[in-house]
Amino acid sequence: MSAPAPRTLAEKAAEYGLKPEEYSLIVRRLNREPNDVELGVFSVMWSEHCSYKSSKTHLGKFPTKGPRVICGPGENAGVIDIGDGQACIFKMESHNHPSYIEPYQGAATGVGGIMRDVFTMGARPVALLNALRFGDPSHPKTKRLVSGVVAGIGGYGNCVGVPTVAGETNFHRGYDGNILVNAMCVGLADADKIFYSAAPAAGLPVVYFGSKTGRDGIHGATMASAEFSEDAEEKRPTVQVGDPFAEKLLIEATLELMASGAVAAIQDMGAAGLTSSSVEMAGKGGVGIELDLDAVPQREEGMTAYEMMLSESQERMLAILKPGRERDGHAIFEKWGLDAAIIGQTTDTGHLGLKHHGETVADVPLAPLFDDAPLYDRPWTAPQAPARLDPSDLPTPGDLKAAILKLMSCADMASKRWLWEQYDRHVMADTLEDSATGADAGIVRVHGTRKALAVTSDVTPRYVQNDPYEGGKQAVAEAWRNLVAVGAEPIAITDNLNFGNPERPAIMGQIVRAIDGMAEACAALDFPVVSGNVSLYNETNGAAIPPTPTVGGVGLIADYARRADFASMKAGDVIVLLGATKGEFGASMYLREIAGREDGAPPPVDLALEKKTGDLVRGLIEAGTVGVCHDLSDGGLAAALCELCLASGVGCDLRLEGRPWVTLFAEDQARYLVALNDPTPVLQAARAAGVPAAILGEAAGEAIVVDRTLNLPLAELRAAYEGWMPGFMGE
Repeated sequence: MSAPAPRTLAEKAAEYGLKPEEYSLIVRRLNREPNDVELGVFSVMWSEHCSYKSSKTHLGKFPTKGPRVICGPGENAGVIDIGDGQACIFKMESHNHPSYIEPYQGAATGVGGIMRDVFTMGARPVALLNALRFGDPSHPKTKRLVSGVVAGIGGYGNCVGVPTVAGETNFHRGYDGNILVNAMCVGLADADKIFYSAAPAAGLPVVYFGSKTGRDGIHGATMASAEFSEDAEEKRPTVQVGDPFAEKLLIEATLELMASGAVAAIQDMGAAGLTSSSVEMAGKGGVGIELDLDAVPQREEGMTAYEMMLSESQERMLAILKPGRERDGHAIFEKWGLDAAIIGQTTDTGHLGLKHHGETVADVPLAPLFDDAPLYDRPWTAPQAPARLDPSDLPTPGDLKAAILKLMSCADMASKRWLWEQYDRHVMADTLEDSATGADAGIVRVHGTRKALAVTSDVTPRYVQNDPYEGGKQAVAEAWRNLVAVGAEPIAITDNLNFGNPERPAIMGQIVRAIDGMAEACAALDFPVVSGNVSLYNETNGAAIPPTPTVGGVGLIADYARRADFASMKAGDVIVLLGATKGEFGASMYLREIAGREDGAPPPVDLALEKKTGDLVRGLIEAGTVGVCHDLSDGGLAAALCELCLASGVGCDLRLEGRPWVTLFAEDQARYLVALNDPTPVLQAARAAGVPAAILGEAAGEAIVVDRTLNLPLAELRAAYEGWMPGFMGE
């Protein structure tokens, strides 16, 4: 039997995710055929994950500047000014495909990678968040994926010693074949000691430090830029393997190296590993770079130049040192027990040059790799906006108590205690509010000050599915609202735009309109985008995920003594609803869980009303008038009341006008619950601001009571709410 014919470079290009026309473009840019190493370098740098070739045209719509913005998109993470010479550095990224193939390592290395994006800019990580989307609980893979992802997040974050303080977890059949794992990290630094990745000059040493390079993760960026098929399990070799203890050493060594004054530029090795880090540092600086791959620390024998350049082994950094500072760097790396080596230098050639075993194995101009990748303005079809649902046309719940119990024990709404109890939420001793404490955002104290950072992650995929424009607006508005509800001034966002295949006009339409809505909300709420990530091709066998543009928001609390939660309501407090309820049921939790439908227009977002209502609420919290606050979102007033009463351990006695079930389950936006002893100042302030306000009743007893239509004991509610997740996981 004859041996198969060797693959041509054009055939390899197709395997690496390059289109025929893209391969032809590479040939024209080089004025020759690339060799195998050069082709691998182009394939990862021109992947969707690294080049943003389908989305960059539309990402330019986001507002990215503001009075507190120090550094917007384009660096490893965004940087905002939080006063007193301090800065907050943060970003969110996806590790979706790796987490589906190998859930533990996929999620763990997602956490490690996002931390490196933050500390490579000079910040000490102080908080982690995660946004998780799993398939239907009945799907045979879902339980295993939940178990592995949660263990991976906890295993990595807990070992490194950074608290996981907030996040969200959803279940839907749309994620059966492609789960989402979005990880966010927040760090603190001195505002005058921010480090950037641009190489400042030619003739400087390039230093590799961290763990050794192996064969794990090769073509991980390419895999993240392609659809899944039935052979997804065969892609395990493209999933990286993490070591949180090495990451901890890397954090300390990196921050010490920065403090020494030896660093001229620095970049972590994330997606596309040594290729992207070297190309981006040289490209941003307008210089060239030459690497001797024989000098790269390797943990496996016989590694080729191709393997070293495309490996995504974890816990690795690339630094350009100032002249004559090599010895200082060596002493620091030796102290922390890290592998390190000078592997090259910056040049004035404008090229990426690679040598291996004394031979030149690649010599390509940097411009086509760094800032001249193909950009596409892909065709798109505008999504059709569905009709608004009239509550009068919907089935009414025959039994309010049964409906609320069903809602609060469904997979999306039930307590995720089983999940977040596996995360260390209080390491570093600065966590003030987290998933367990009953607040709309995680809150972390800025050590040694009265300030605190509030952080949240939000999106409602079912809204975006039905109307990407309104859903995009709502994702930003809800993040803004969650920060306001704890008393924080919202400052900026990071985002993770998770969509299907952009080459399909319907999917591209979702992307375009979601960005349009998000951009409009960011502008109206003075909430700029400072960093983010685009994750496309999230589909299996042609079935795309629900569009999921996750928003990570960061806000500042000037004095953490003046903050709000929803766990400190006391018997006798008066419960006030701020905001108007018109009866929006499209794409609501009630519609899905009680009526068995997922249609209809999602609730419209009136951005002027969001701003006015939110500013009122934040002012009341900052003044010390309000200390109990909860925003209304999934499940409407019914869910907010349940969460308020369960967290506080006290029931309520309410009087609802009109149709109680409409008031309880509608998901109108721009609404907050507050509870306080004397509602007079809240009602007066609301009247002056032109914000609707209504007294619903008071905190009392051990049940949620609504007139004569509902009497739901908290003990029964708690059993249903807390019982689903342990029951699902079999514990």
